[in-house]
Amino acid sequence: MGVGCSSSSFSLSLPNHHCFSSTLNHPKSTSTFILPTNNYSHFHQPSRKFLMNSPPKCGSRSIPEIKTTTQQSLVKTPMSDPHTIDSELLQKLVYDALVWSSLHGLVVGDRNVQRSGSTPGVGLVHAPIALLPNSFPESHWNQACELAPIFNELVDRVSLDGKFLQDTLSRTKKVDAFTSRLLDIHSRMLQIGKKEDIRLGLHRSDYMLDENTNLLLQIELNTISCSFSGLSCLVSDLHRSLLSQYNKHLGVESGRIPTNNSASKFAEVLAKAWKEYNNPSAVVMVVVQPEERNMYDQHWLGTTLTEKYPFPLINTHNVRTIRKTLAEIDAHGKTLSDGTLVVDSETVAVIYFRAGYAPTDYPSESEWKARLLMEESSAIKCPSISYHLTGTKKVQQELAKPNVLERFLENKDDIAKLRACFAGLWSLDDSNAVKNAIEQPGGFVMKPQREGGGNNIYGDEVKETLVRLQKEGSEEEAAYILMQRIFPKVFPTLLVREGICYKEEAISELGVFSAYLRNNEKVIINDQCGYLMRTKVSSSNEGGVAAGFAVLDSLYLT
Repeated sequence: MGVGCSSSSFSLSLPNHHCFSSTLNHPKSTSTFILPTNNYSHFHQPSRKFLMNSPPKCGSRSIPEIKTTTQQSLVKTPMSDPHTIDSELLQKLVYDALVWSSLHGLVVGDRNVQRSGSTPGVGLVHAPIALLPNSFPESHWNQACELAPIFNELVDRVSLDGKFLQDTLSRTKKVDAFTSRLLDIHSRMLQIGKKEDIRLGLHRSDYMLDENTNLLLQIELNTISCSFSGLSCLVSDLHRSLLSQYNKHLGVESGRIPTNNSASKFAEVLAKAWKEYNNPSAVVMVVVQPEERNMYDQHWLGTTLTEKYPFPLINTHNVRTIRKTLAEIDAHGKTLSDGTLVVDSETVAVIYFRAGYAPTDYPSESEWKARLLMEESSAIKCPSISYHLTGTKKVQQELAKPNVLERFLENKDDIAKLRACFAGLWSLDDSNAVKNAIEQPGGFVMKPQREGGGNNIYGDEVKETLVRLQKEGSEEEAAYILMQRIFPKVFPTLLVREGICYKEEAISELGVFSAYLRNNEKVIINDQCGYLMRTKVSSSNEGGVAAGFAVLDSLYLT
């Protein structure tokens, strides 16, 4: 439902969709290379380069566990301009950050190595990161956390209204083949009366802090394949380590970085869902893409799940995970007469999708057959087809209309909190909105029903596309929504990619992870589960990390 994957896209260049949703036309910044390595095309060419001299010695050090980050004793001093850091200190910071990332698994597959997306341990490179955390107002951080359980409840309520989903997406279905196929599966579930007694959602709501209004505005709500729960918590640990080690030089408190337990929280929820299924020999199946350079983000979650949740009281069985592509599920999966899903002789308790959100995930009918097979089974889906559809842009836009939230929520305070974070959203059949977007295209973003970054339309292209659609008079306009373009504050930062540190002017997008698990009328979990901060060069429209537009960052509360 997003108010986003969206206007300005912040995605990590990996298959997990999700973008920054606001587009900005800021002048291009001058980059500075701090460390030598290969060029990265998404960053600007350097004006000068600093080469590392002999690296400092590295010794073992532990990261202090931060129990709380809002102690009154911590001074809310904002991060100073990192571009003013002495070059010798900067070299040490970068070197230590690269060592830490390598030793702690803050890594992705190297796109330059052929097998890096299929064979673990081959072609590793540190994940793209900001060298130091990003200052962010604590009041807005608290607001985002408070919104998480409300959005969870909204997703669950909307998912149960099959007619609302079908009606809302009916026009989109006519012009968008991918959404049409998803709706066909959803319609099939309605026809056979399929109900999900155990419902599981692992979500991420993305926001930008608008500089002009100082409002926290939602970009989108992602309900499928929310990436970086595994790596984002490591970035928080990295930054906490650097701030602790270099406290004397940087003059800031590591305790201002919020605790980020996204991987362990998501693992806990998957374990509890597995327990609700009540079959100790069953597995959690992670649905993956055939080539996945972001596999380590996923493996962090799977490893945490297996190591932390042995459930010794349940026949001493650990929670086990298997990884399968959609094609493999079609080839080796089946449902038994009672609805049990079996893949490669393993009974599946929970299906966790890290693929299946984009048309490219369905290159043949085999993948669609696998998706239908899973939906028809009794396995717990994360997400179910109805949760998936609830996260579409068109549903997001529909929910922003007057009096629609009241259809699903009763609490007036909760409704007001949600509305306060909604950016402007319009259908293309709103003639006034279209007229305004043609006259002032810089104030809008056009979004198709896609996830993953690189799909949105910005600037003059908004005007050109709208004028073309008007002339053609086709139904294609139903494939898009219009969104208010959000303009966050531009700030100086240091971005590190492939061993090179760049001095850049950047903007950021905050994503708050959340989890929802219920069994019939019993809500087992409804809570926020950590965060993802993505930072990108301010002149870039798109913002996905996996897509190569952004880097992983963390929060420094002020």
